[in-house]
Amino acid sequence: MGKLVTTSTPLLFQSKLLCFSLSYLFLSLFFAFYTSLSSTTKCHFQSTPFDPLFNYPQSYGQHKHPIPTLHSSCNSPVFFSDYWVVFDEIRRLVDDPLWDFKGLKYVQGNGGCFGINYSMHERISYFDYGDGGIEIPCGFFKKFPISDYDRMAMESCKGVVVVSAIFGDHDKIRQPKGLGYKTLDHVGFYMFVDEVTLKQLHYHNLLTGKTKENRIGAWRIVKVDTQELYENPAMNGIVPKYLVHRLFPNSKYSIWIDAKMQLVVDPLLLLHSLLIVKDADMAISKHPLYVHTMEEAMATARWKKWWDVDSLRVQIETYCEHGLRPWSSNKHPYPSDVPDSAIIFRKHGVASNLFSCLVFNELEAFNPRDQLPFAFVRDLMNPKIKLNMFDVEVFEHVASEYRHNIKHSGSLGTQPARTKRASPDLLANGTGRTKCDSYLAEMWGESQD
Repeated sequence: MGKLVTTSTPLLFQSKLLCFSLSYLFLSLFFAFYTSLSSTTKCHFQSTPFDPLFNYPQSYGQHKHPIPTLHSSCNSPVFFSDYWVVFDEIRRLVDDPLWDFKGLKYVQGNGGCFGINYSMHERISYFDYGDGGIEIPCGFFKKFPISDYDRMAMESCKGVVVVSAIFGDHDKIRQPKGLGYKTLDHVGFYMFVDEVTLKQLHYHNLLTGKTKENRIGAWRIVKVDTQELYENPAMNGIVPKYLVHRLFPNSKYSIWIDAKMQLVVDPLLLLHSLLIVKDADMAISKHPLYVHTMEEAMATARWKKWWDVDSLRVQIETYCEHGLRPWSSNKHPYPSDVPDSAIIFRKHGVASNLFSCLVFNELEAFNPRDQLPFAFVRDLMNPKIKLNMFDVEVFEHVASEYRHNIKHSGSLGTQPARTKRASPDLLANGTGRTKCDSYLAEMWGESQD
C-alpha cells in the first residue's frame, strides 16, 4: 500500500500540471485571438473607448436595436492594421507639405439659387476635364447658409472629416463606436441640421445654446438655414453629401455617413483599409441586390422612392441616349453600376471632386436619388476615377443601420402625397419603343431586331 501511495502522488501532480498547461494554453490562445481582433481580423474589430460617448435622455427615443444584417460578416474579409500604425501613417499623409492637392476650378456666380440647373448638353460638356483648364459648375452660386463661425471652423479642417446630415427631423443622432484614443483629437465630426431638427434637439435638452459651438458627443452640430436652399429636405442633404470637398476645402480625406447609419469601426482604420491601401480616389459599397442602373430605377418607381415616375423615365432615357450601358465584364475593374451610397470614403483630389460635382449637377437636374446617375457619370467622366466598390458584407461589418425616425411623417410634406404614375407606354410589354430598348436588350441578353 505504501508503494501505491508514493507512486500516485506524482501522477496526481502530473494530472494537475496537465490541466494547468491546457488551461494556460487555452487562455494564451484566447488572448492571442483577441489581440489579433484589434489588428488584422476579418470578422470583428473594437477599440477604445468602450463607454458611450454621449448618454441620451430617454425622451429622445434613440433606437436601441439596428436592422439585422442579411449577410455573414466573415464571407468578405476586411483587414485592419494596428491602430497606432494607421494613426501615424494618416497623420504623416495629411501633414505632408508635398501633398498633391490640385483642386478644380469652379464656375463662380452670385445667383438667387444655390445651383444652376443646366441643360443636359451643357452638363455633359463638363464631363471631360482632360486639359484641366475648364471651370466646373458645382453649386455655391450663393453662400451655403451657415454661420461664419461654423464656416471658419470647417475651413480650418486640414485632415479628416466625418460628415452627416439630418433634415426634417428624419433621423436621430448616433454616436460612433470603436474609436481609438486619439481619433477625436484629429478627426472632425460634423452633423448638419435644419431648424426643425434643431428644435427637437433643444426640446430634448440635448443642446444648451450657451456657446456658439454646439456639440452632442462626437458631433459638432451645424445649423443650416434650409429656406435659402431647396424645398426638398433630401436635396438639402445632397449638398454636404456630394459637395463635402467645397464645404471643407482644405481637408484631405472625408467620410460621408447617412444619419441612419452608425460607425462601429474607427474612421481612420476604415480610410486606411478601404481607401489608402487600395490606392483609390473613392470607396463605396456595392448594392446588395442590384447590378444595373435600370434595376435601381425600376425599384425606385416600384417602391415609391421618388414620386414622379414619368420624370424617372425621362431621366433614364436621357442617360441611355447619351451613352449609359448596362453593367458587363467590359466595365471592369468596376464590379457594379449600383452602389449603396450610405457611406462614402473620399480622398479629395481632381478625380473624386470632379465626380462629386458632376453627380450633384445630375441630382439637381432630376431628383436626389444619387444611385441613378452614379454609373452614367463614372463611365463617361475624364479623368477616370479609381473606385473601390467593396462587398456588402464589409459594409454591414463596419456600420450598423437603423430605421428612419418616421414619427414626424409630415415633416417631408414638400412632395405630393400621391405618387405620379408613369405614362402607359413606359416599357409596356415591349410594345412601346423607348430610348432604352438597346440597353434593356443588352441587360436581358437578348438580340436586337
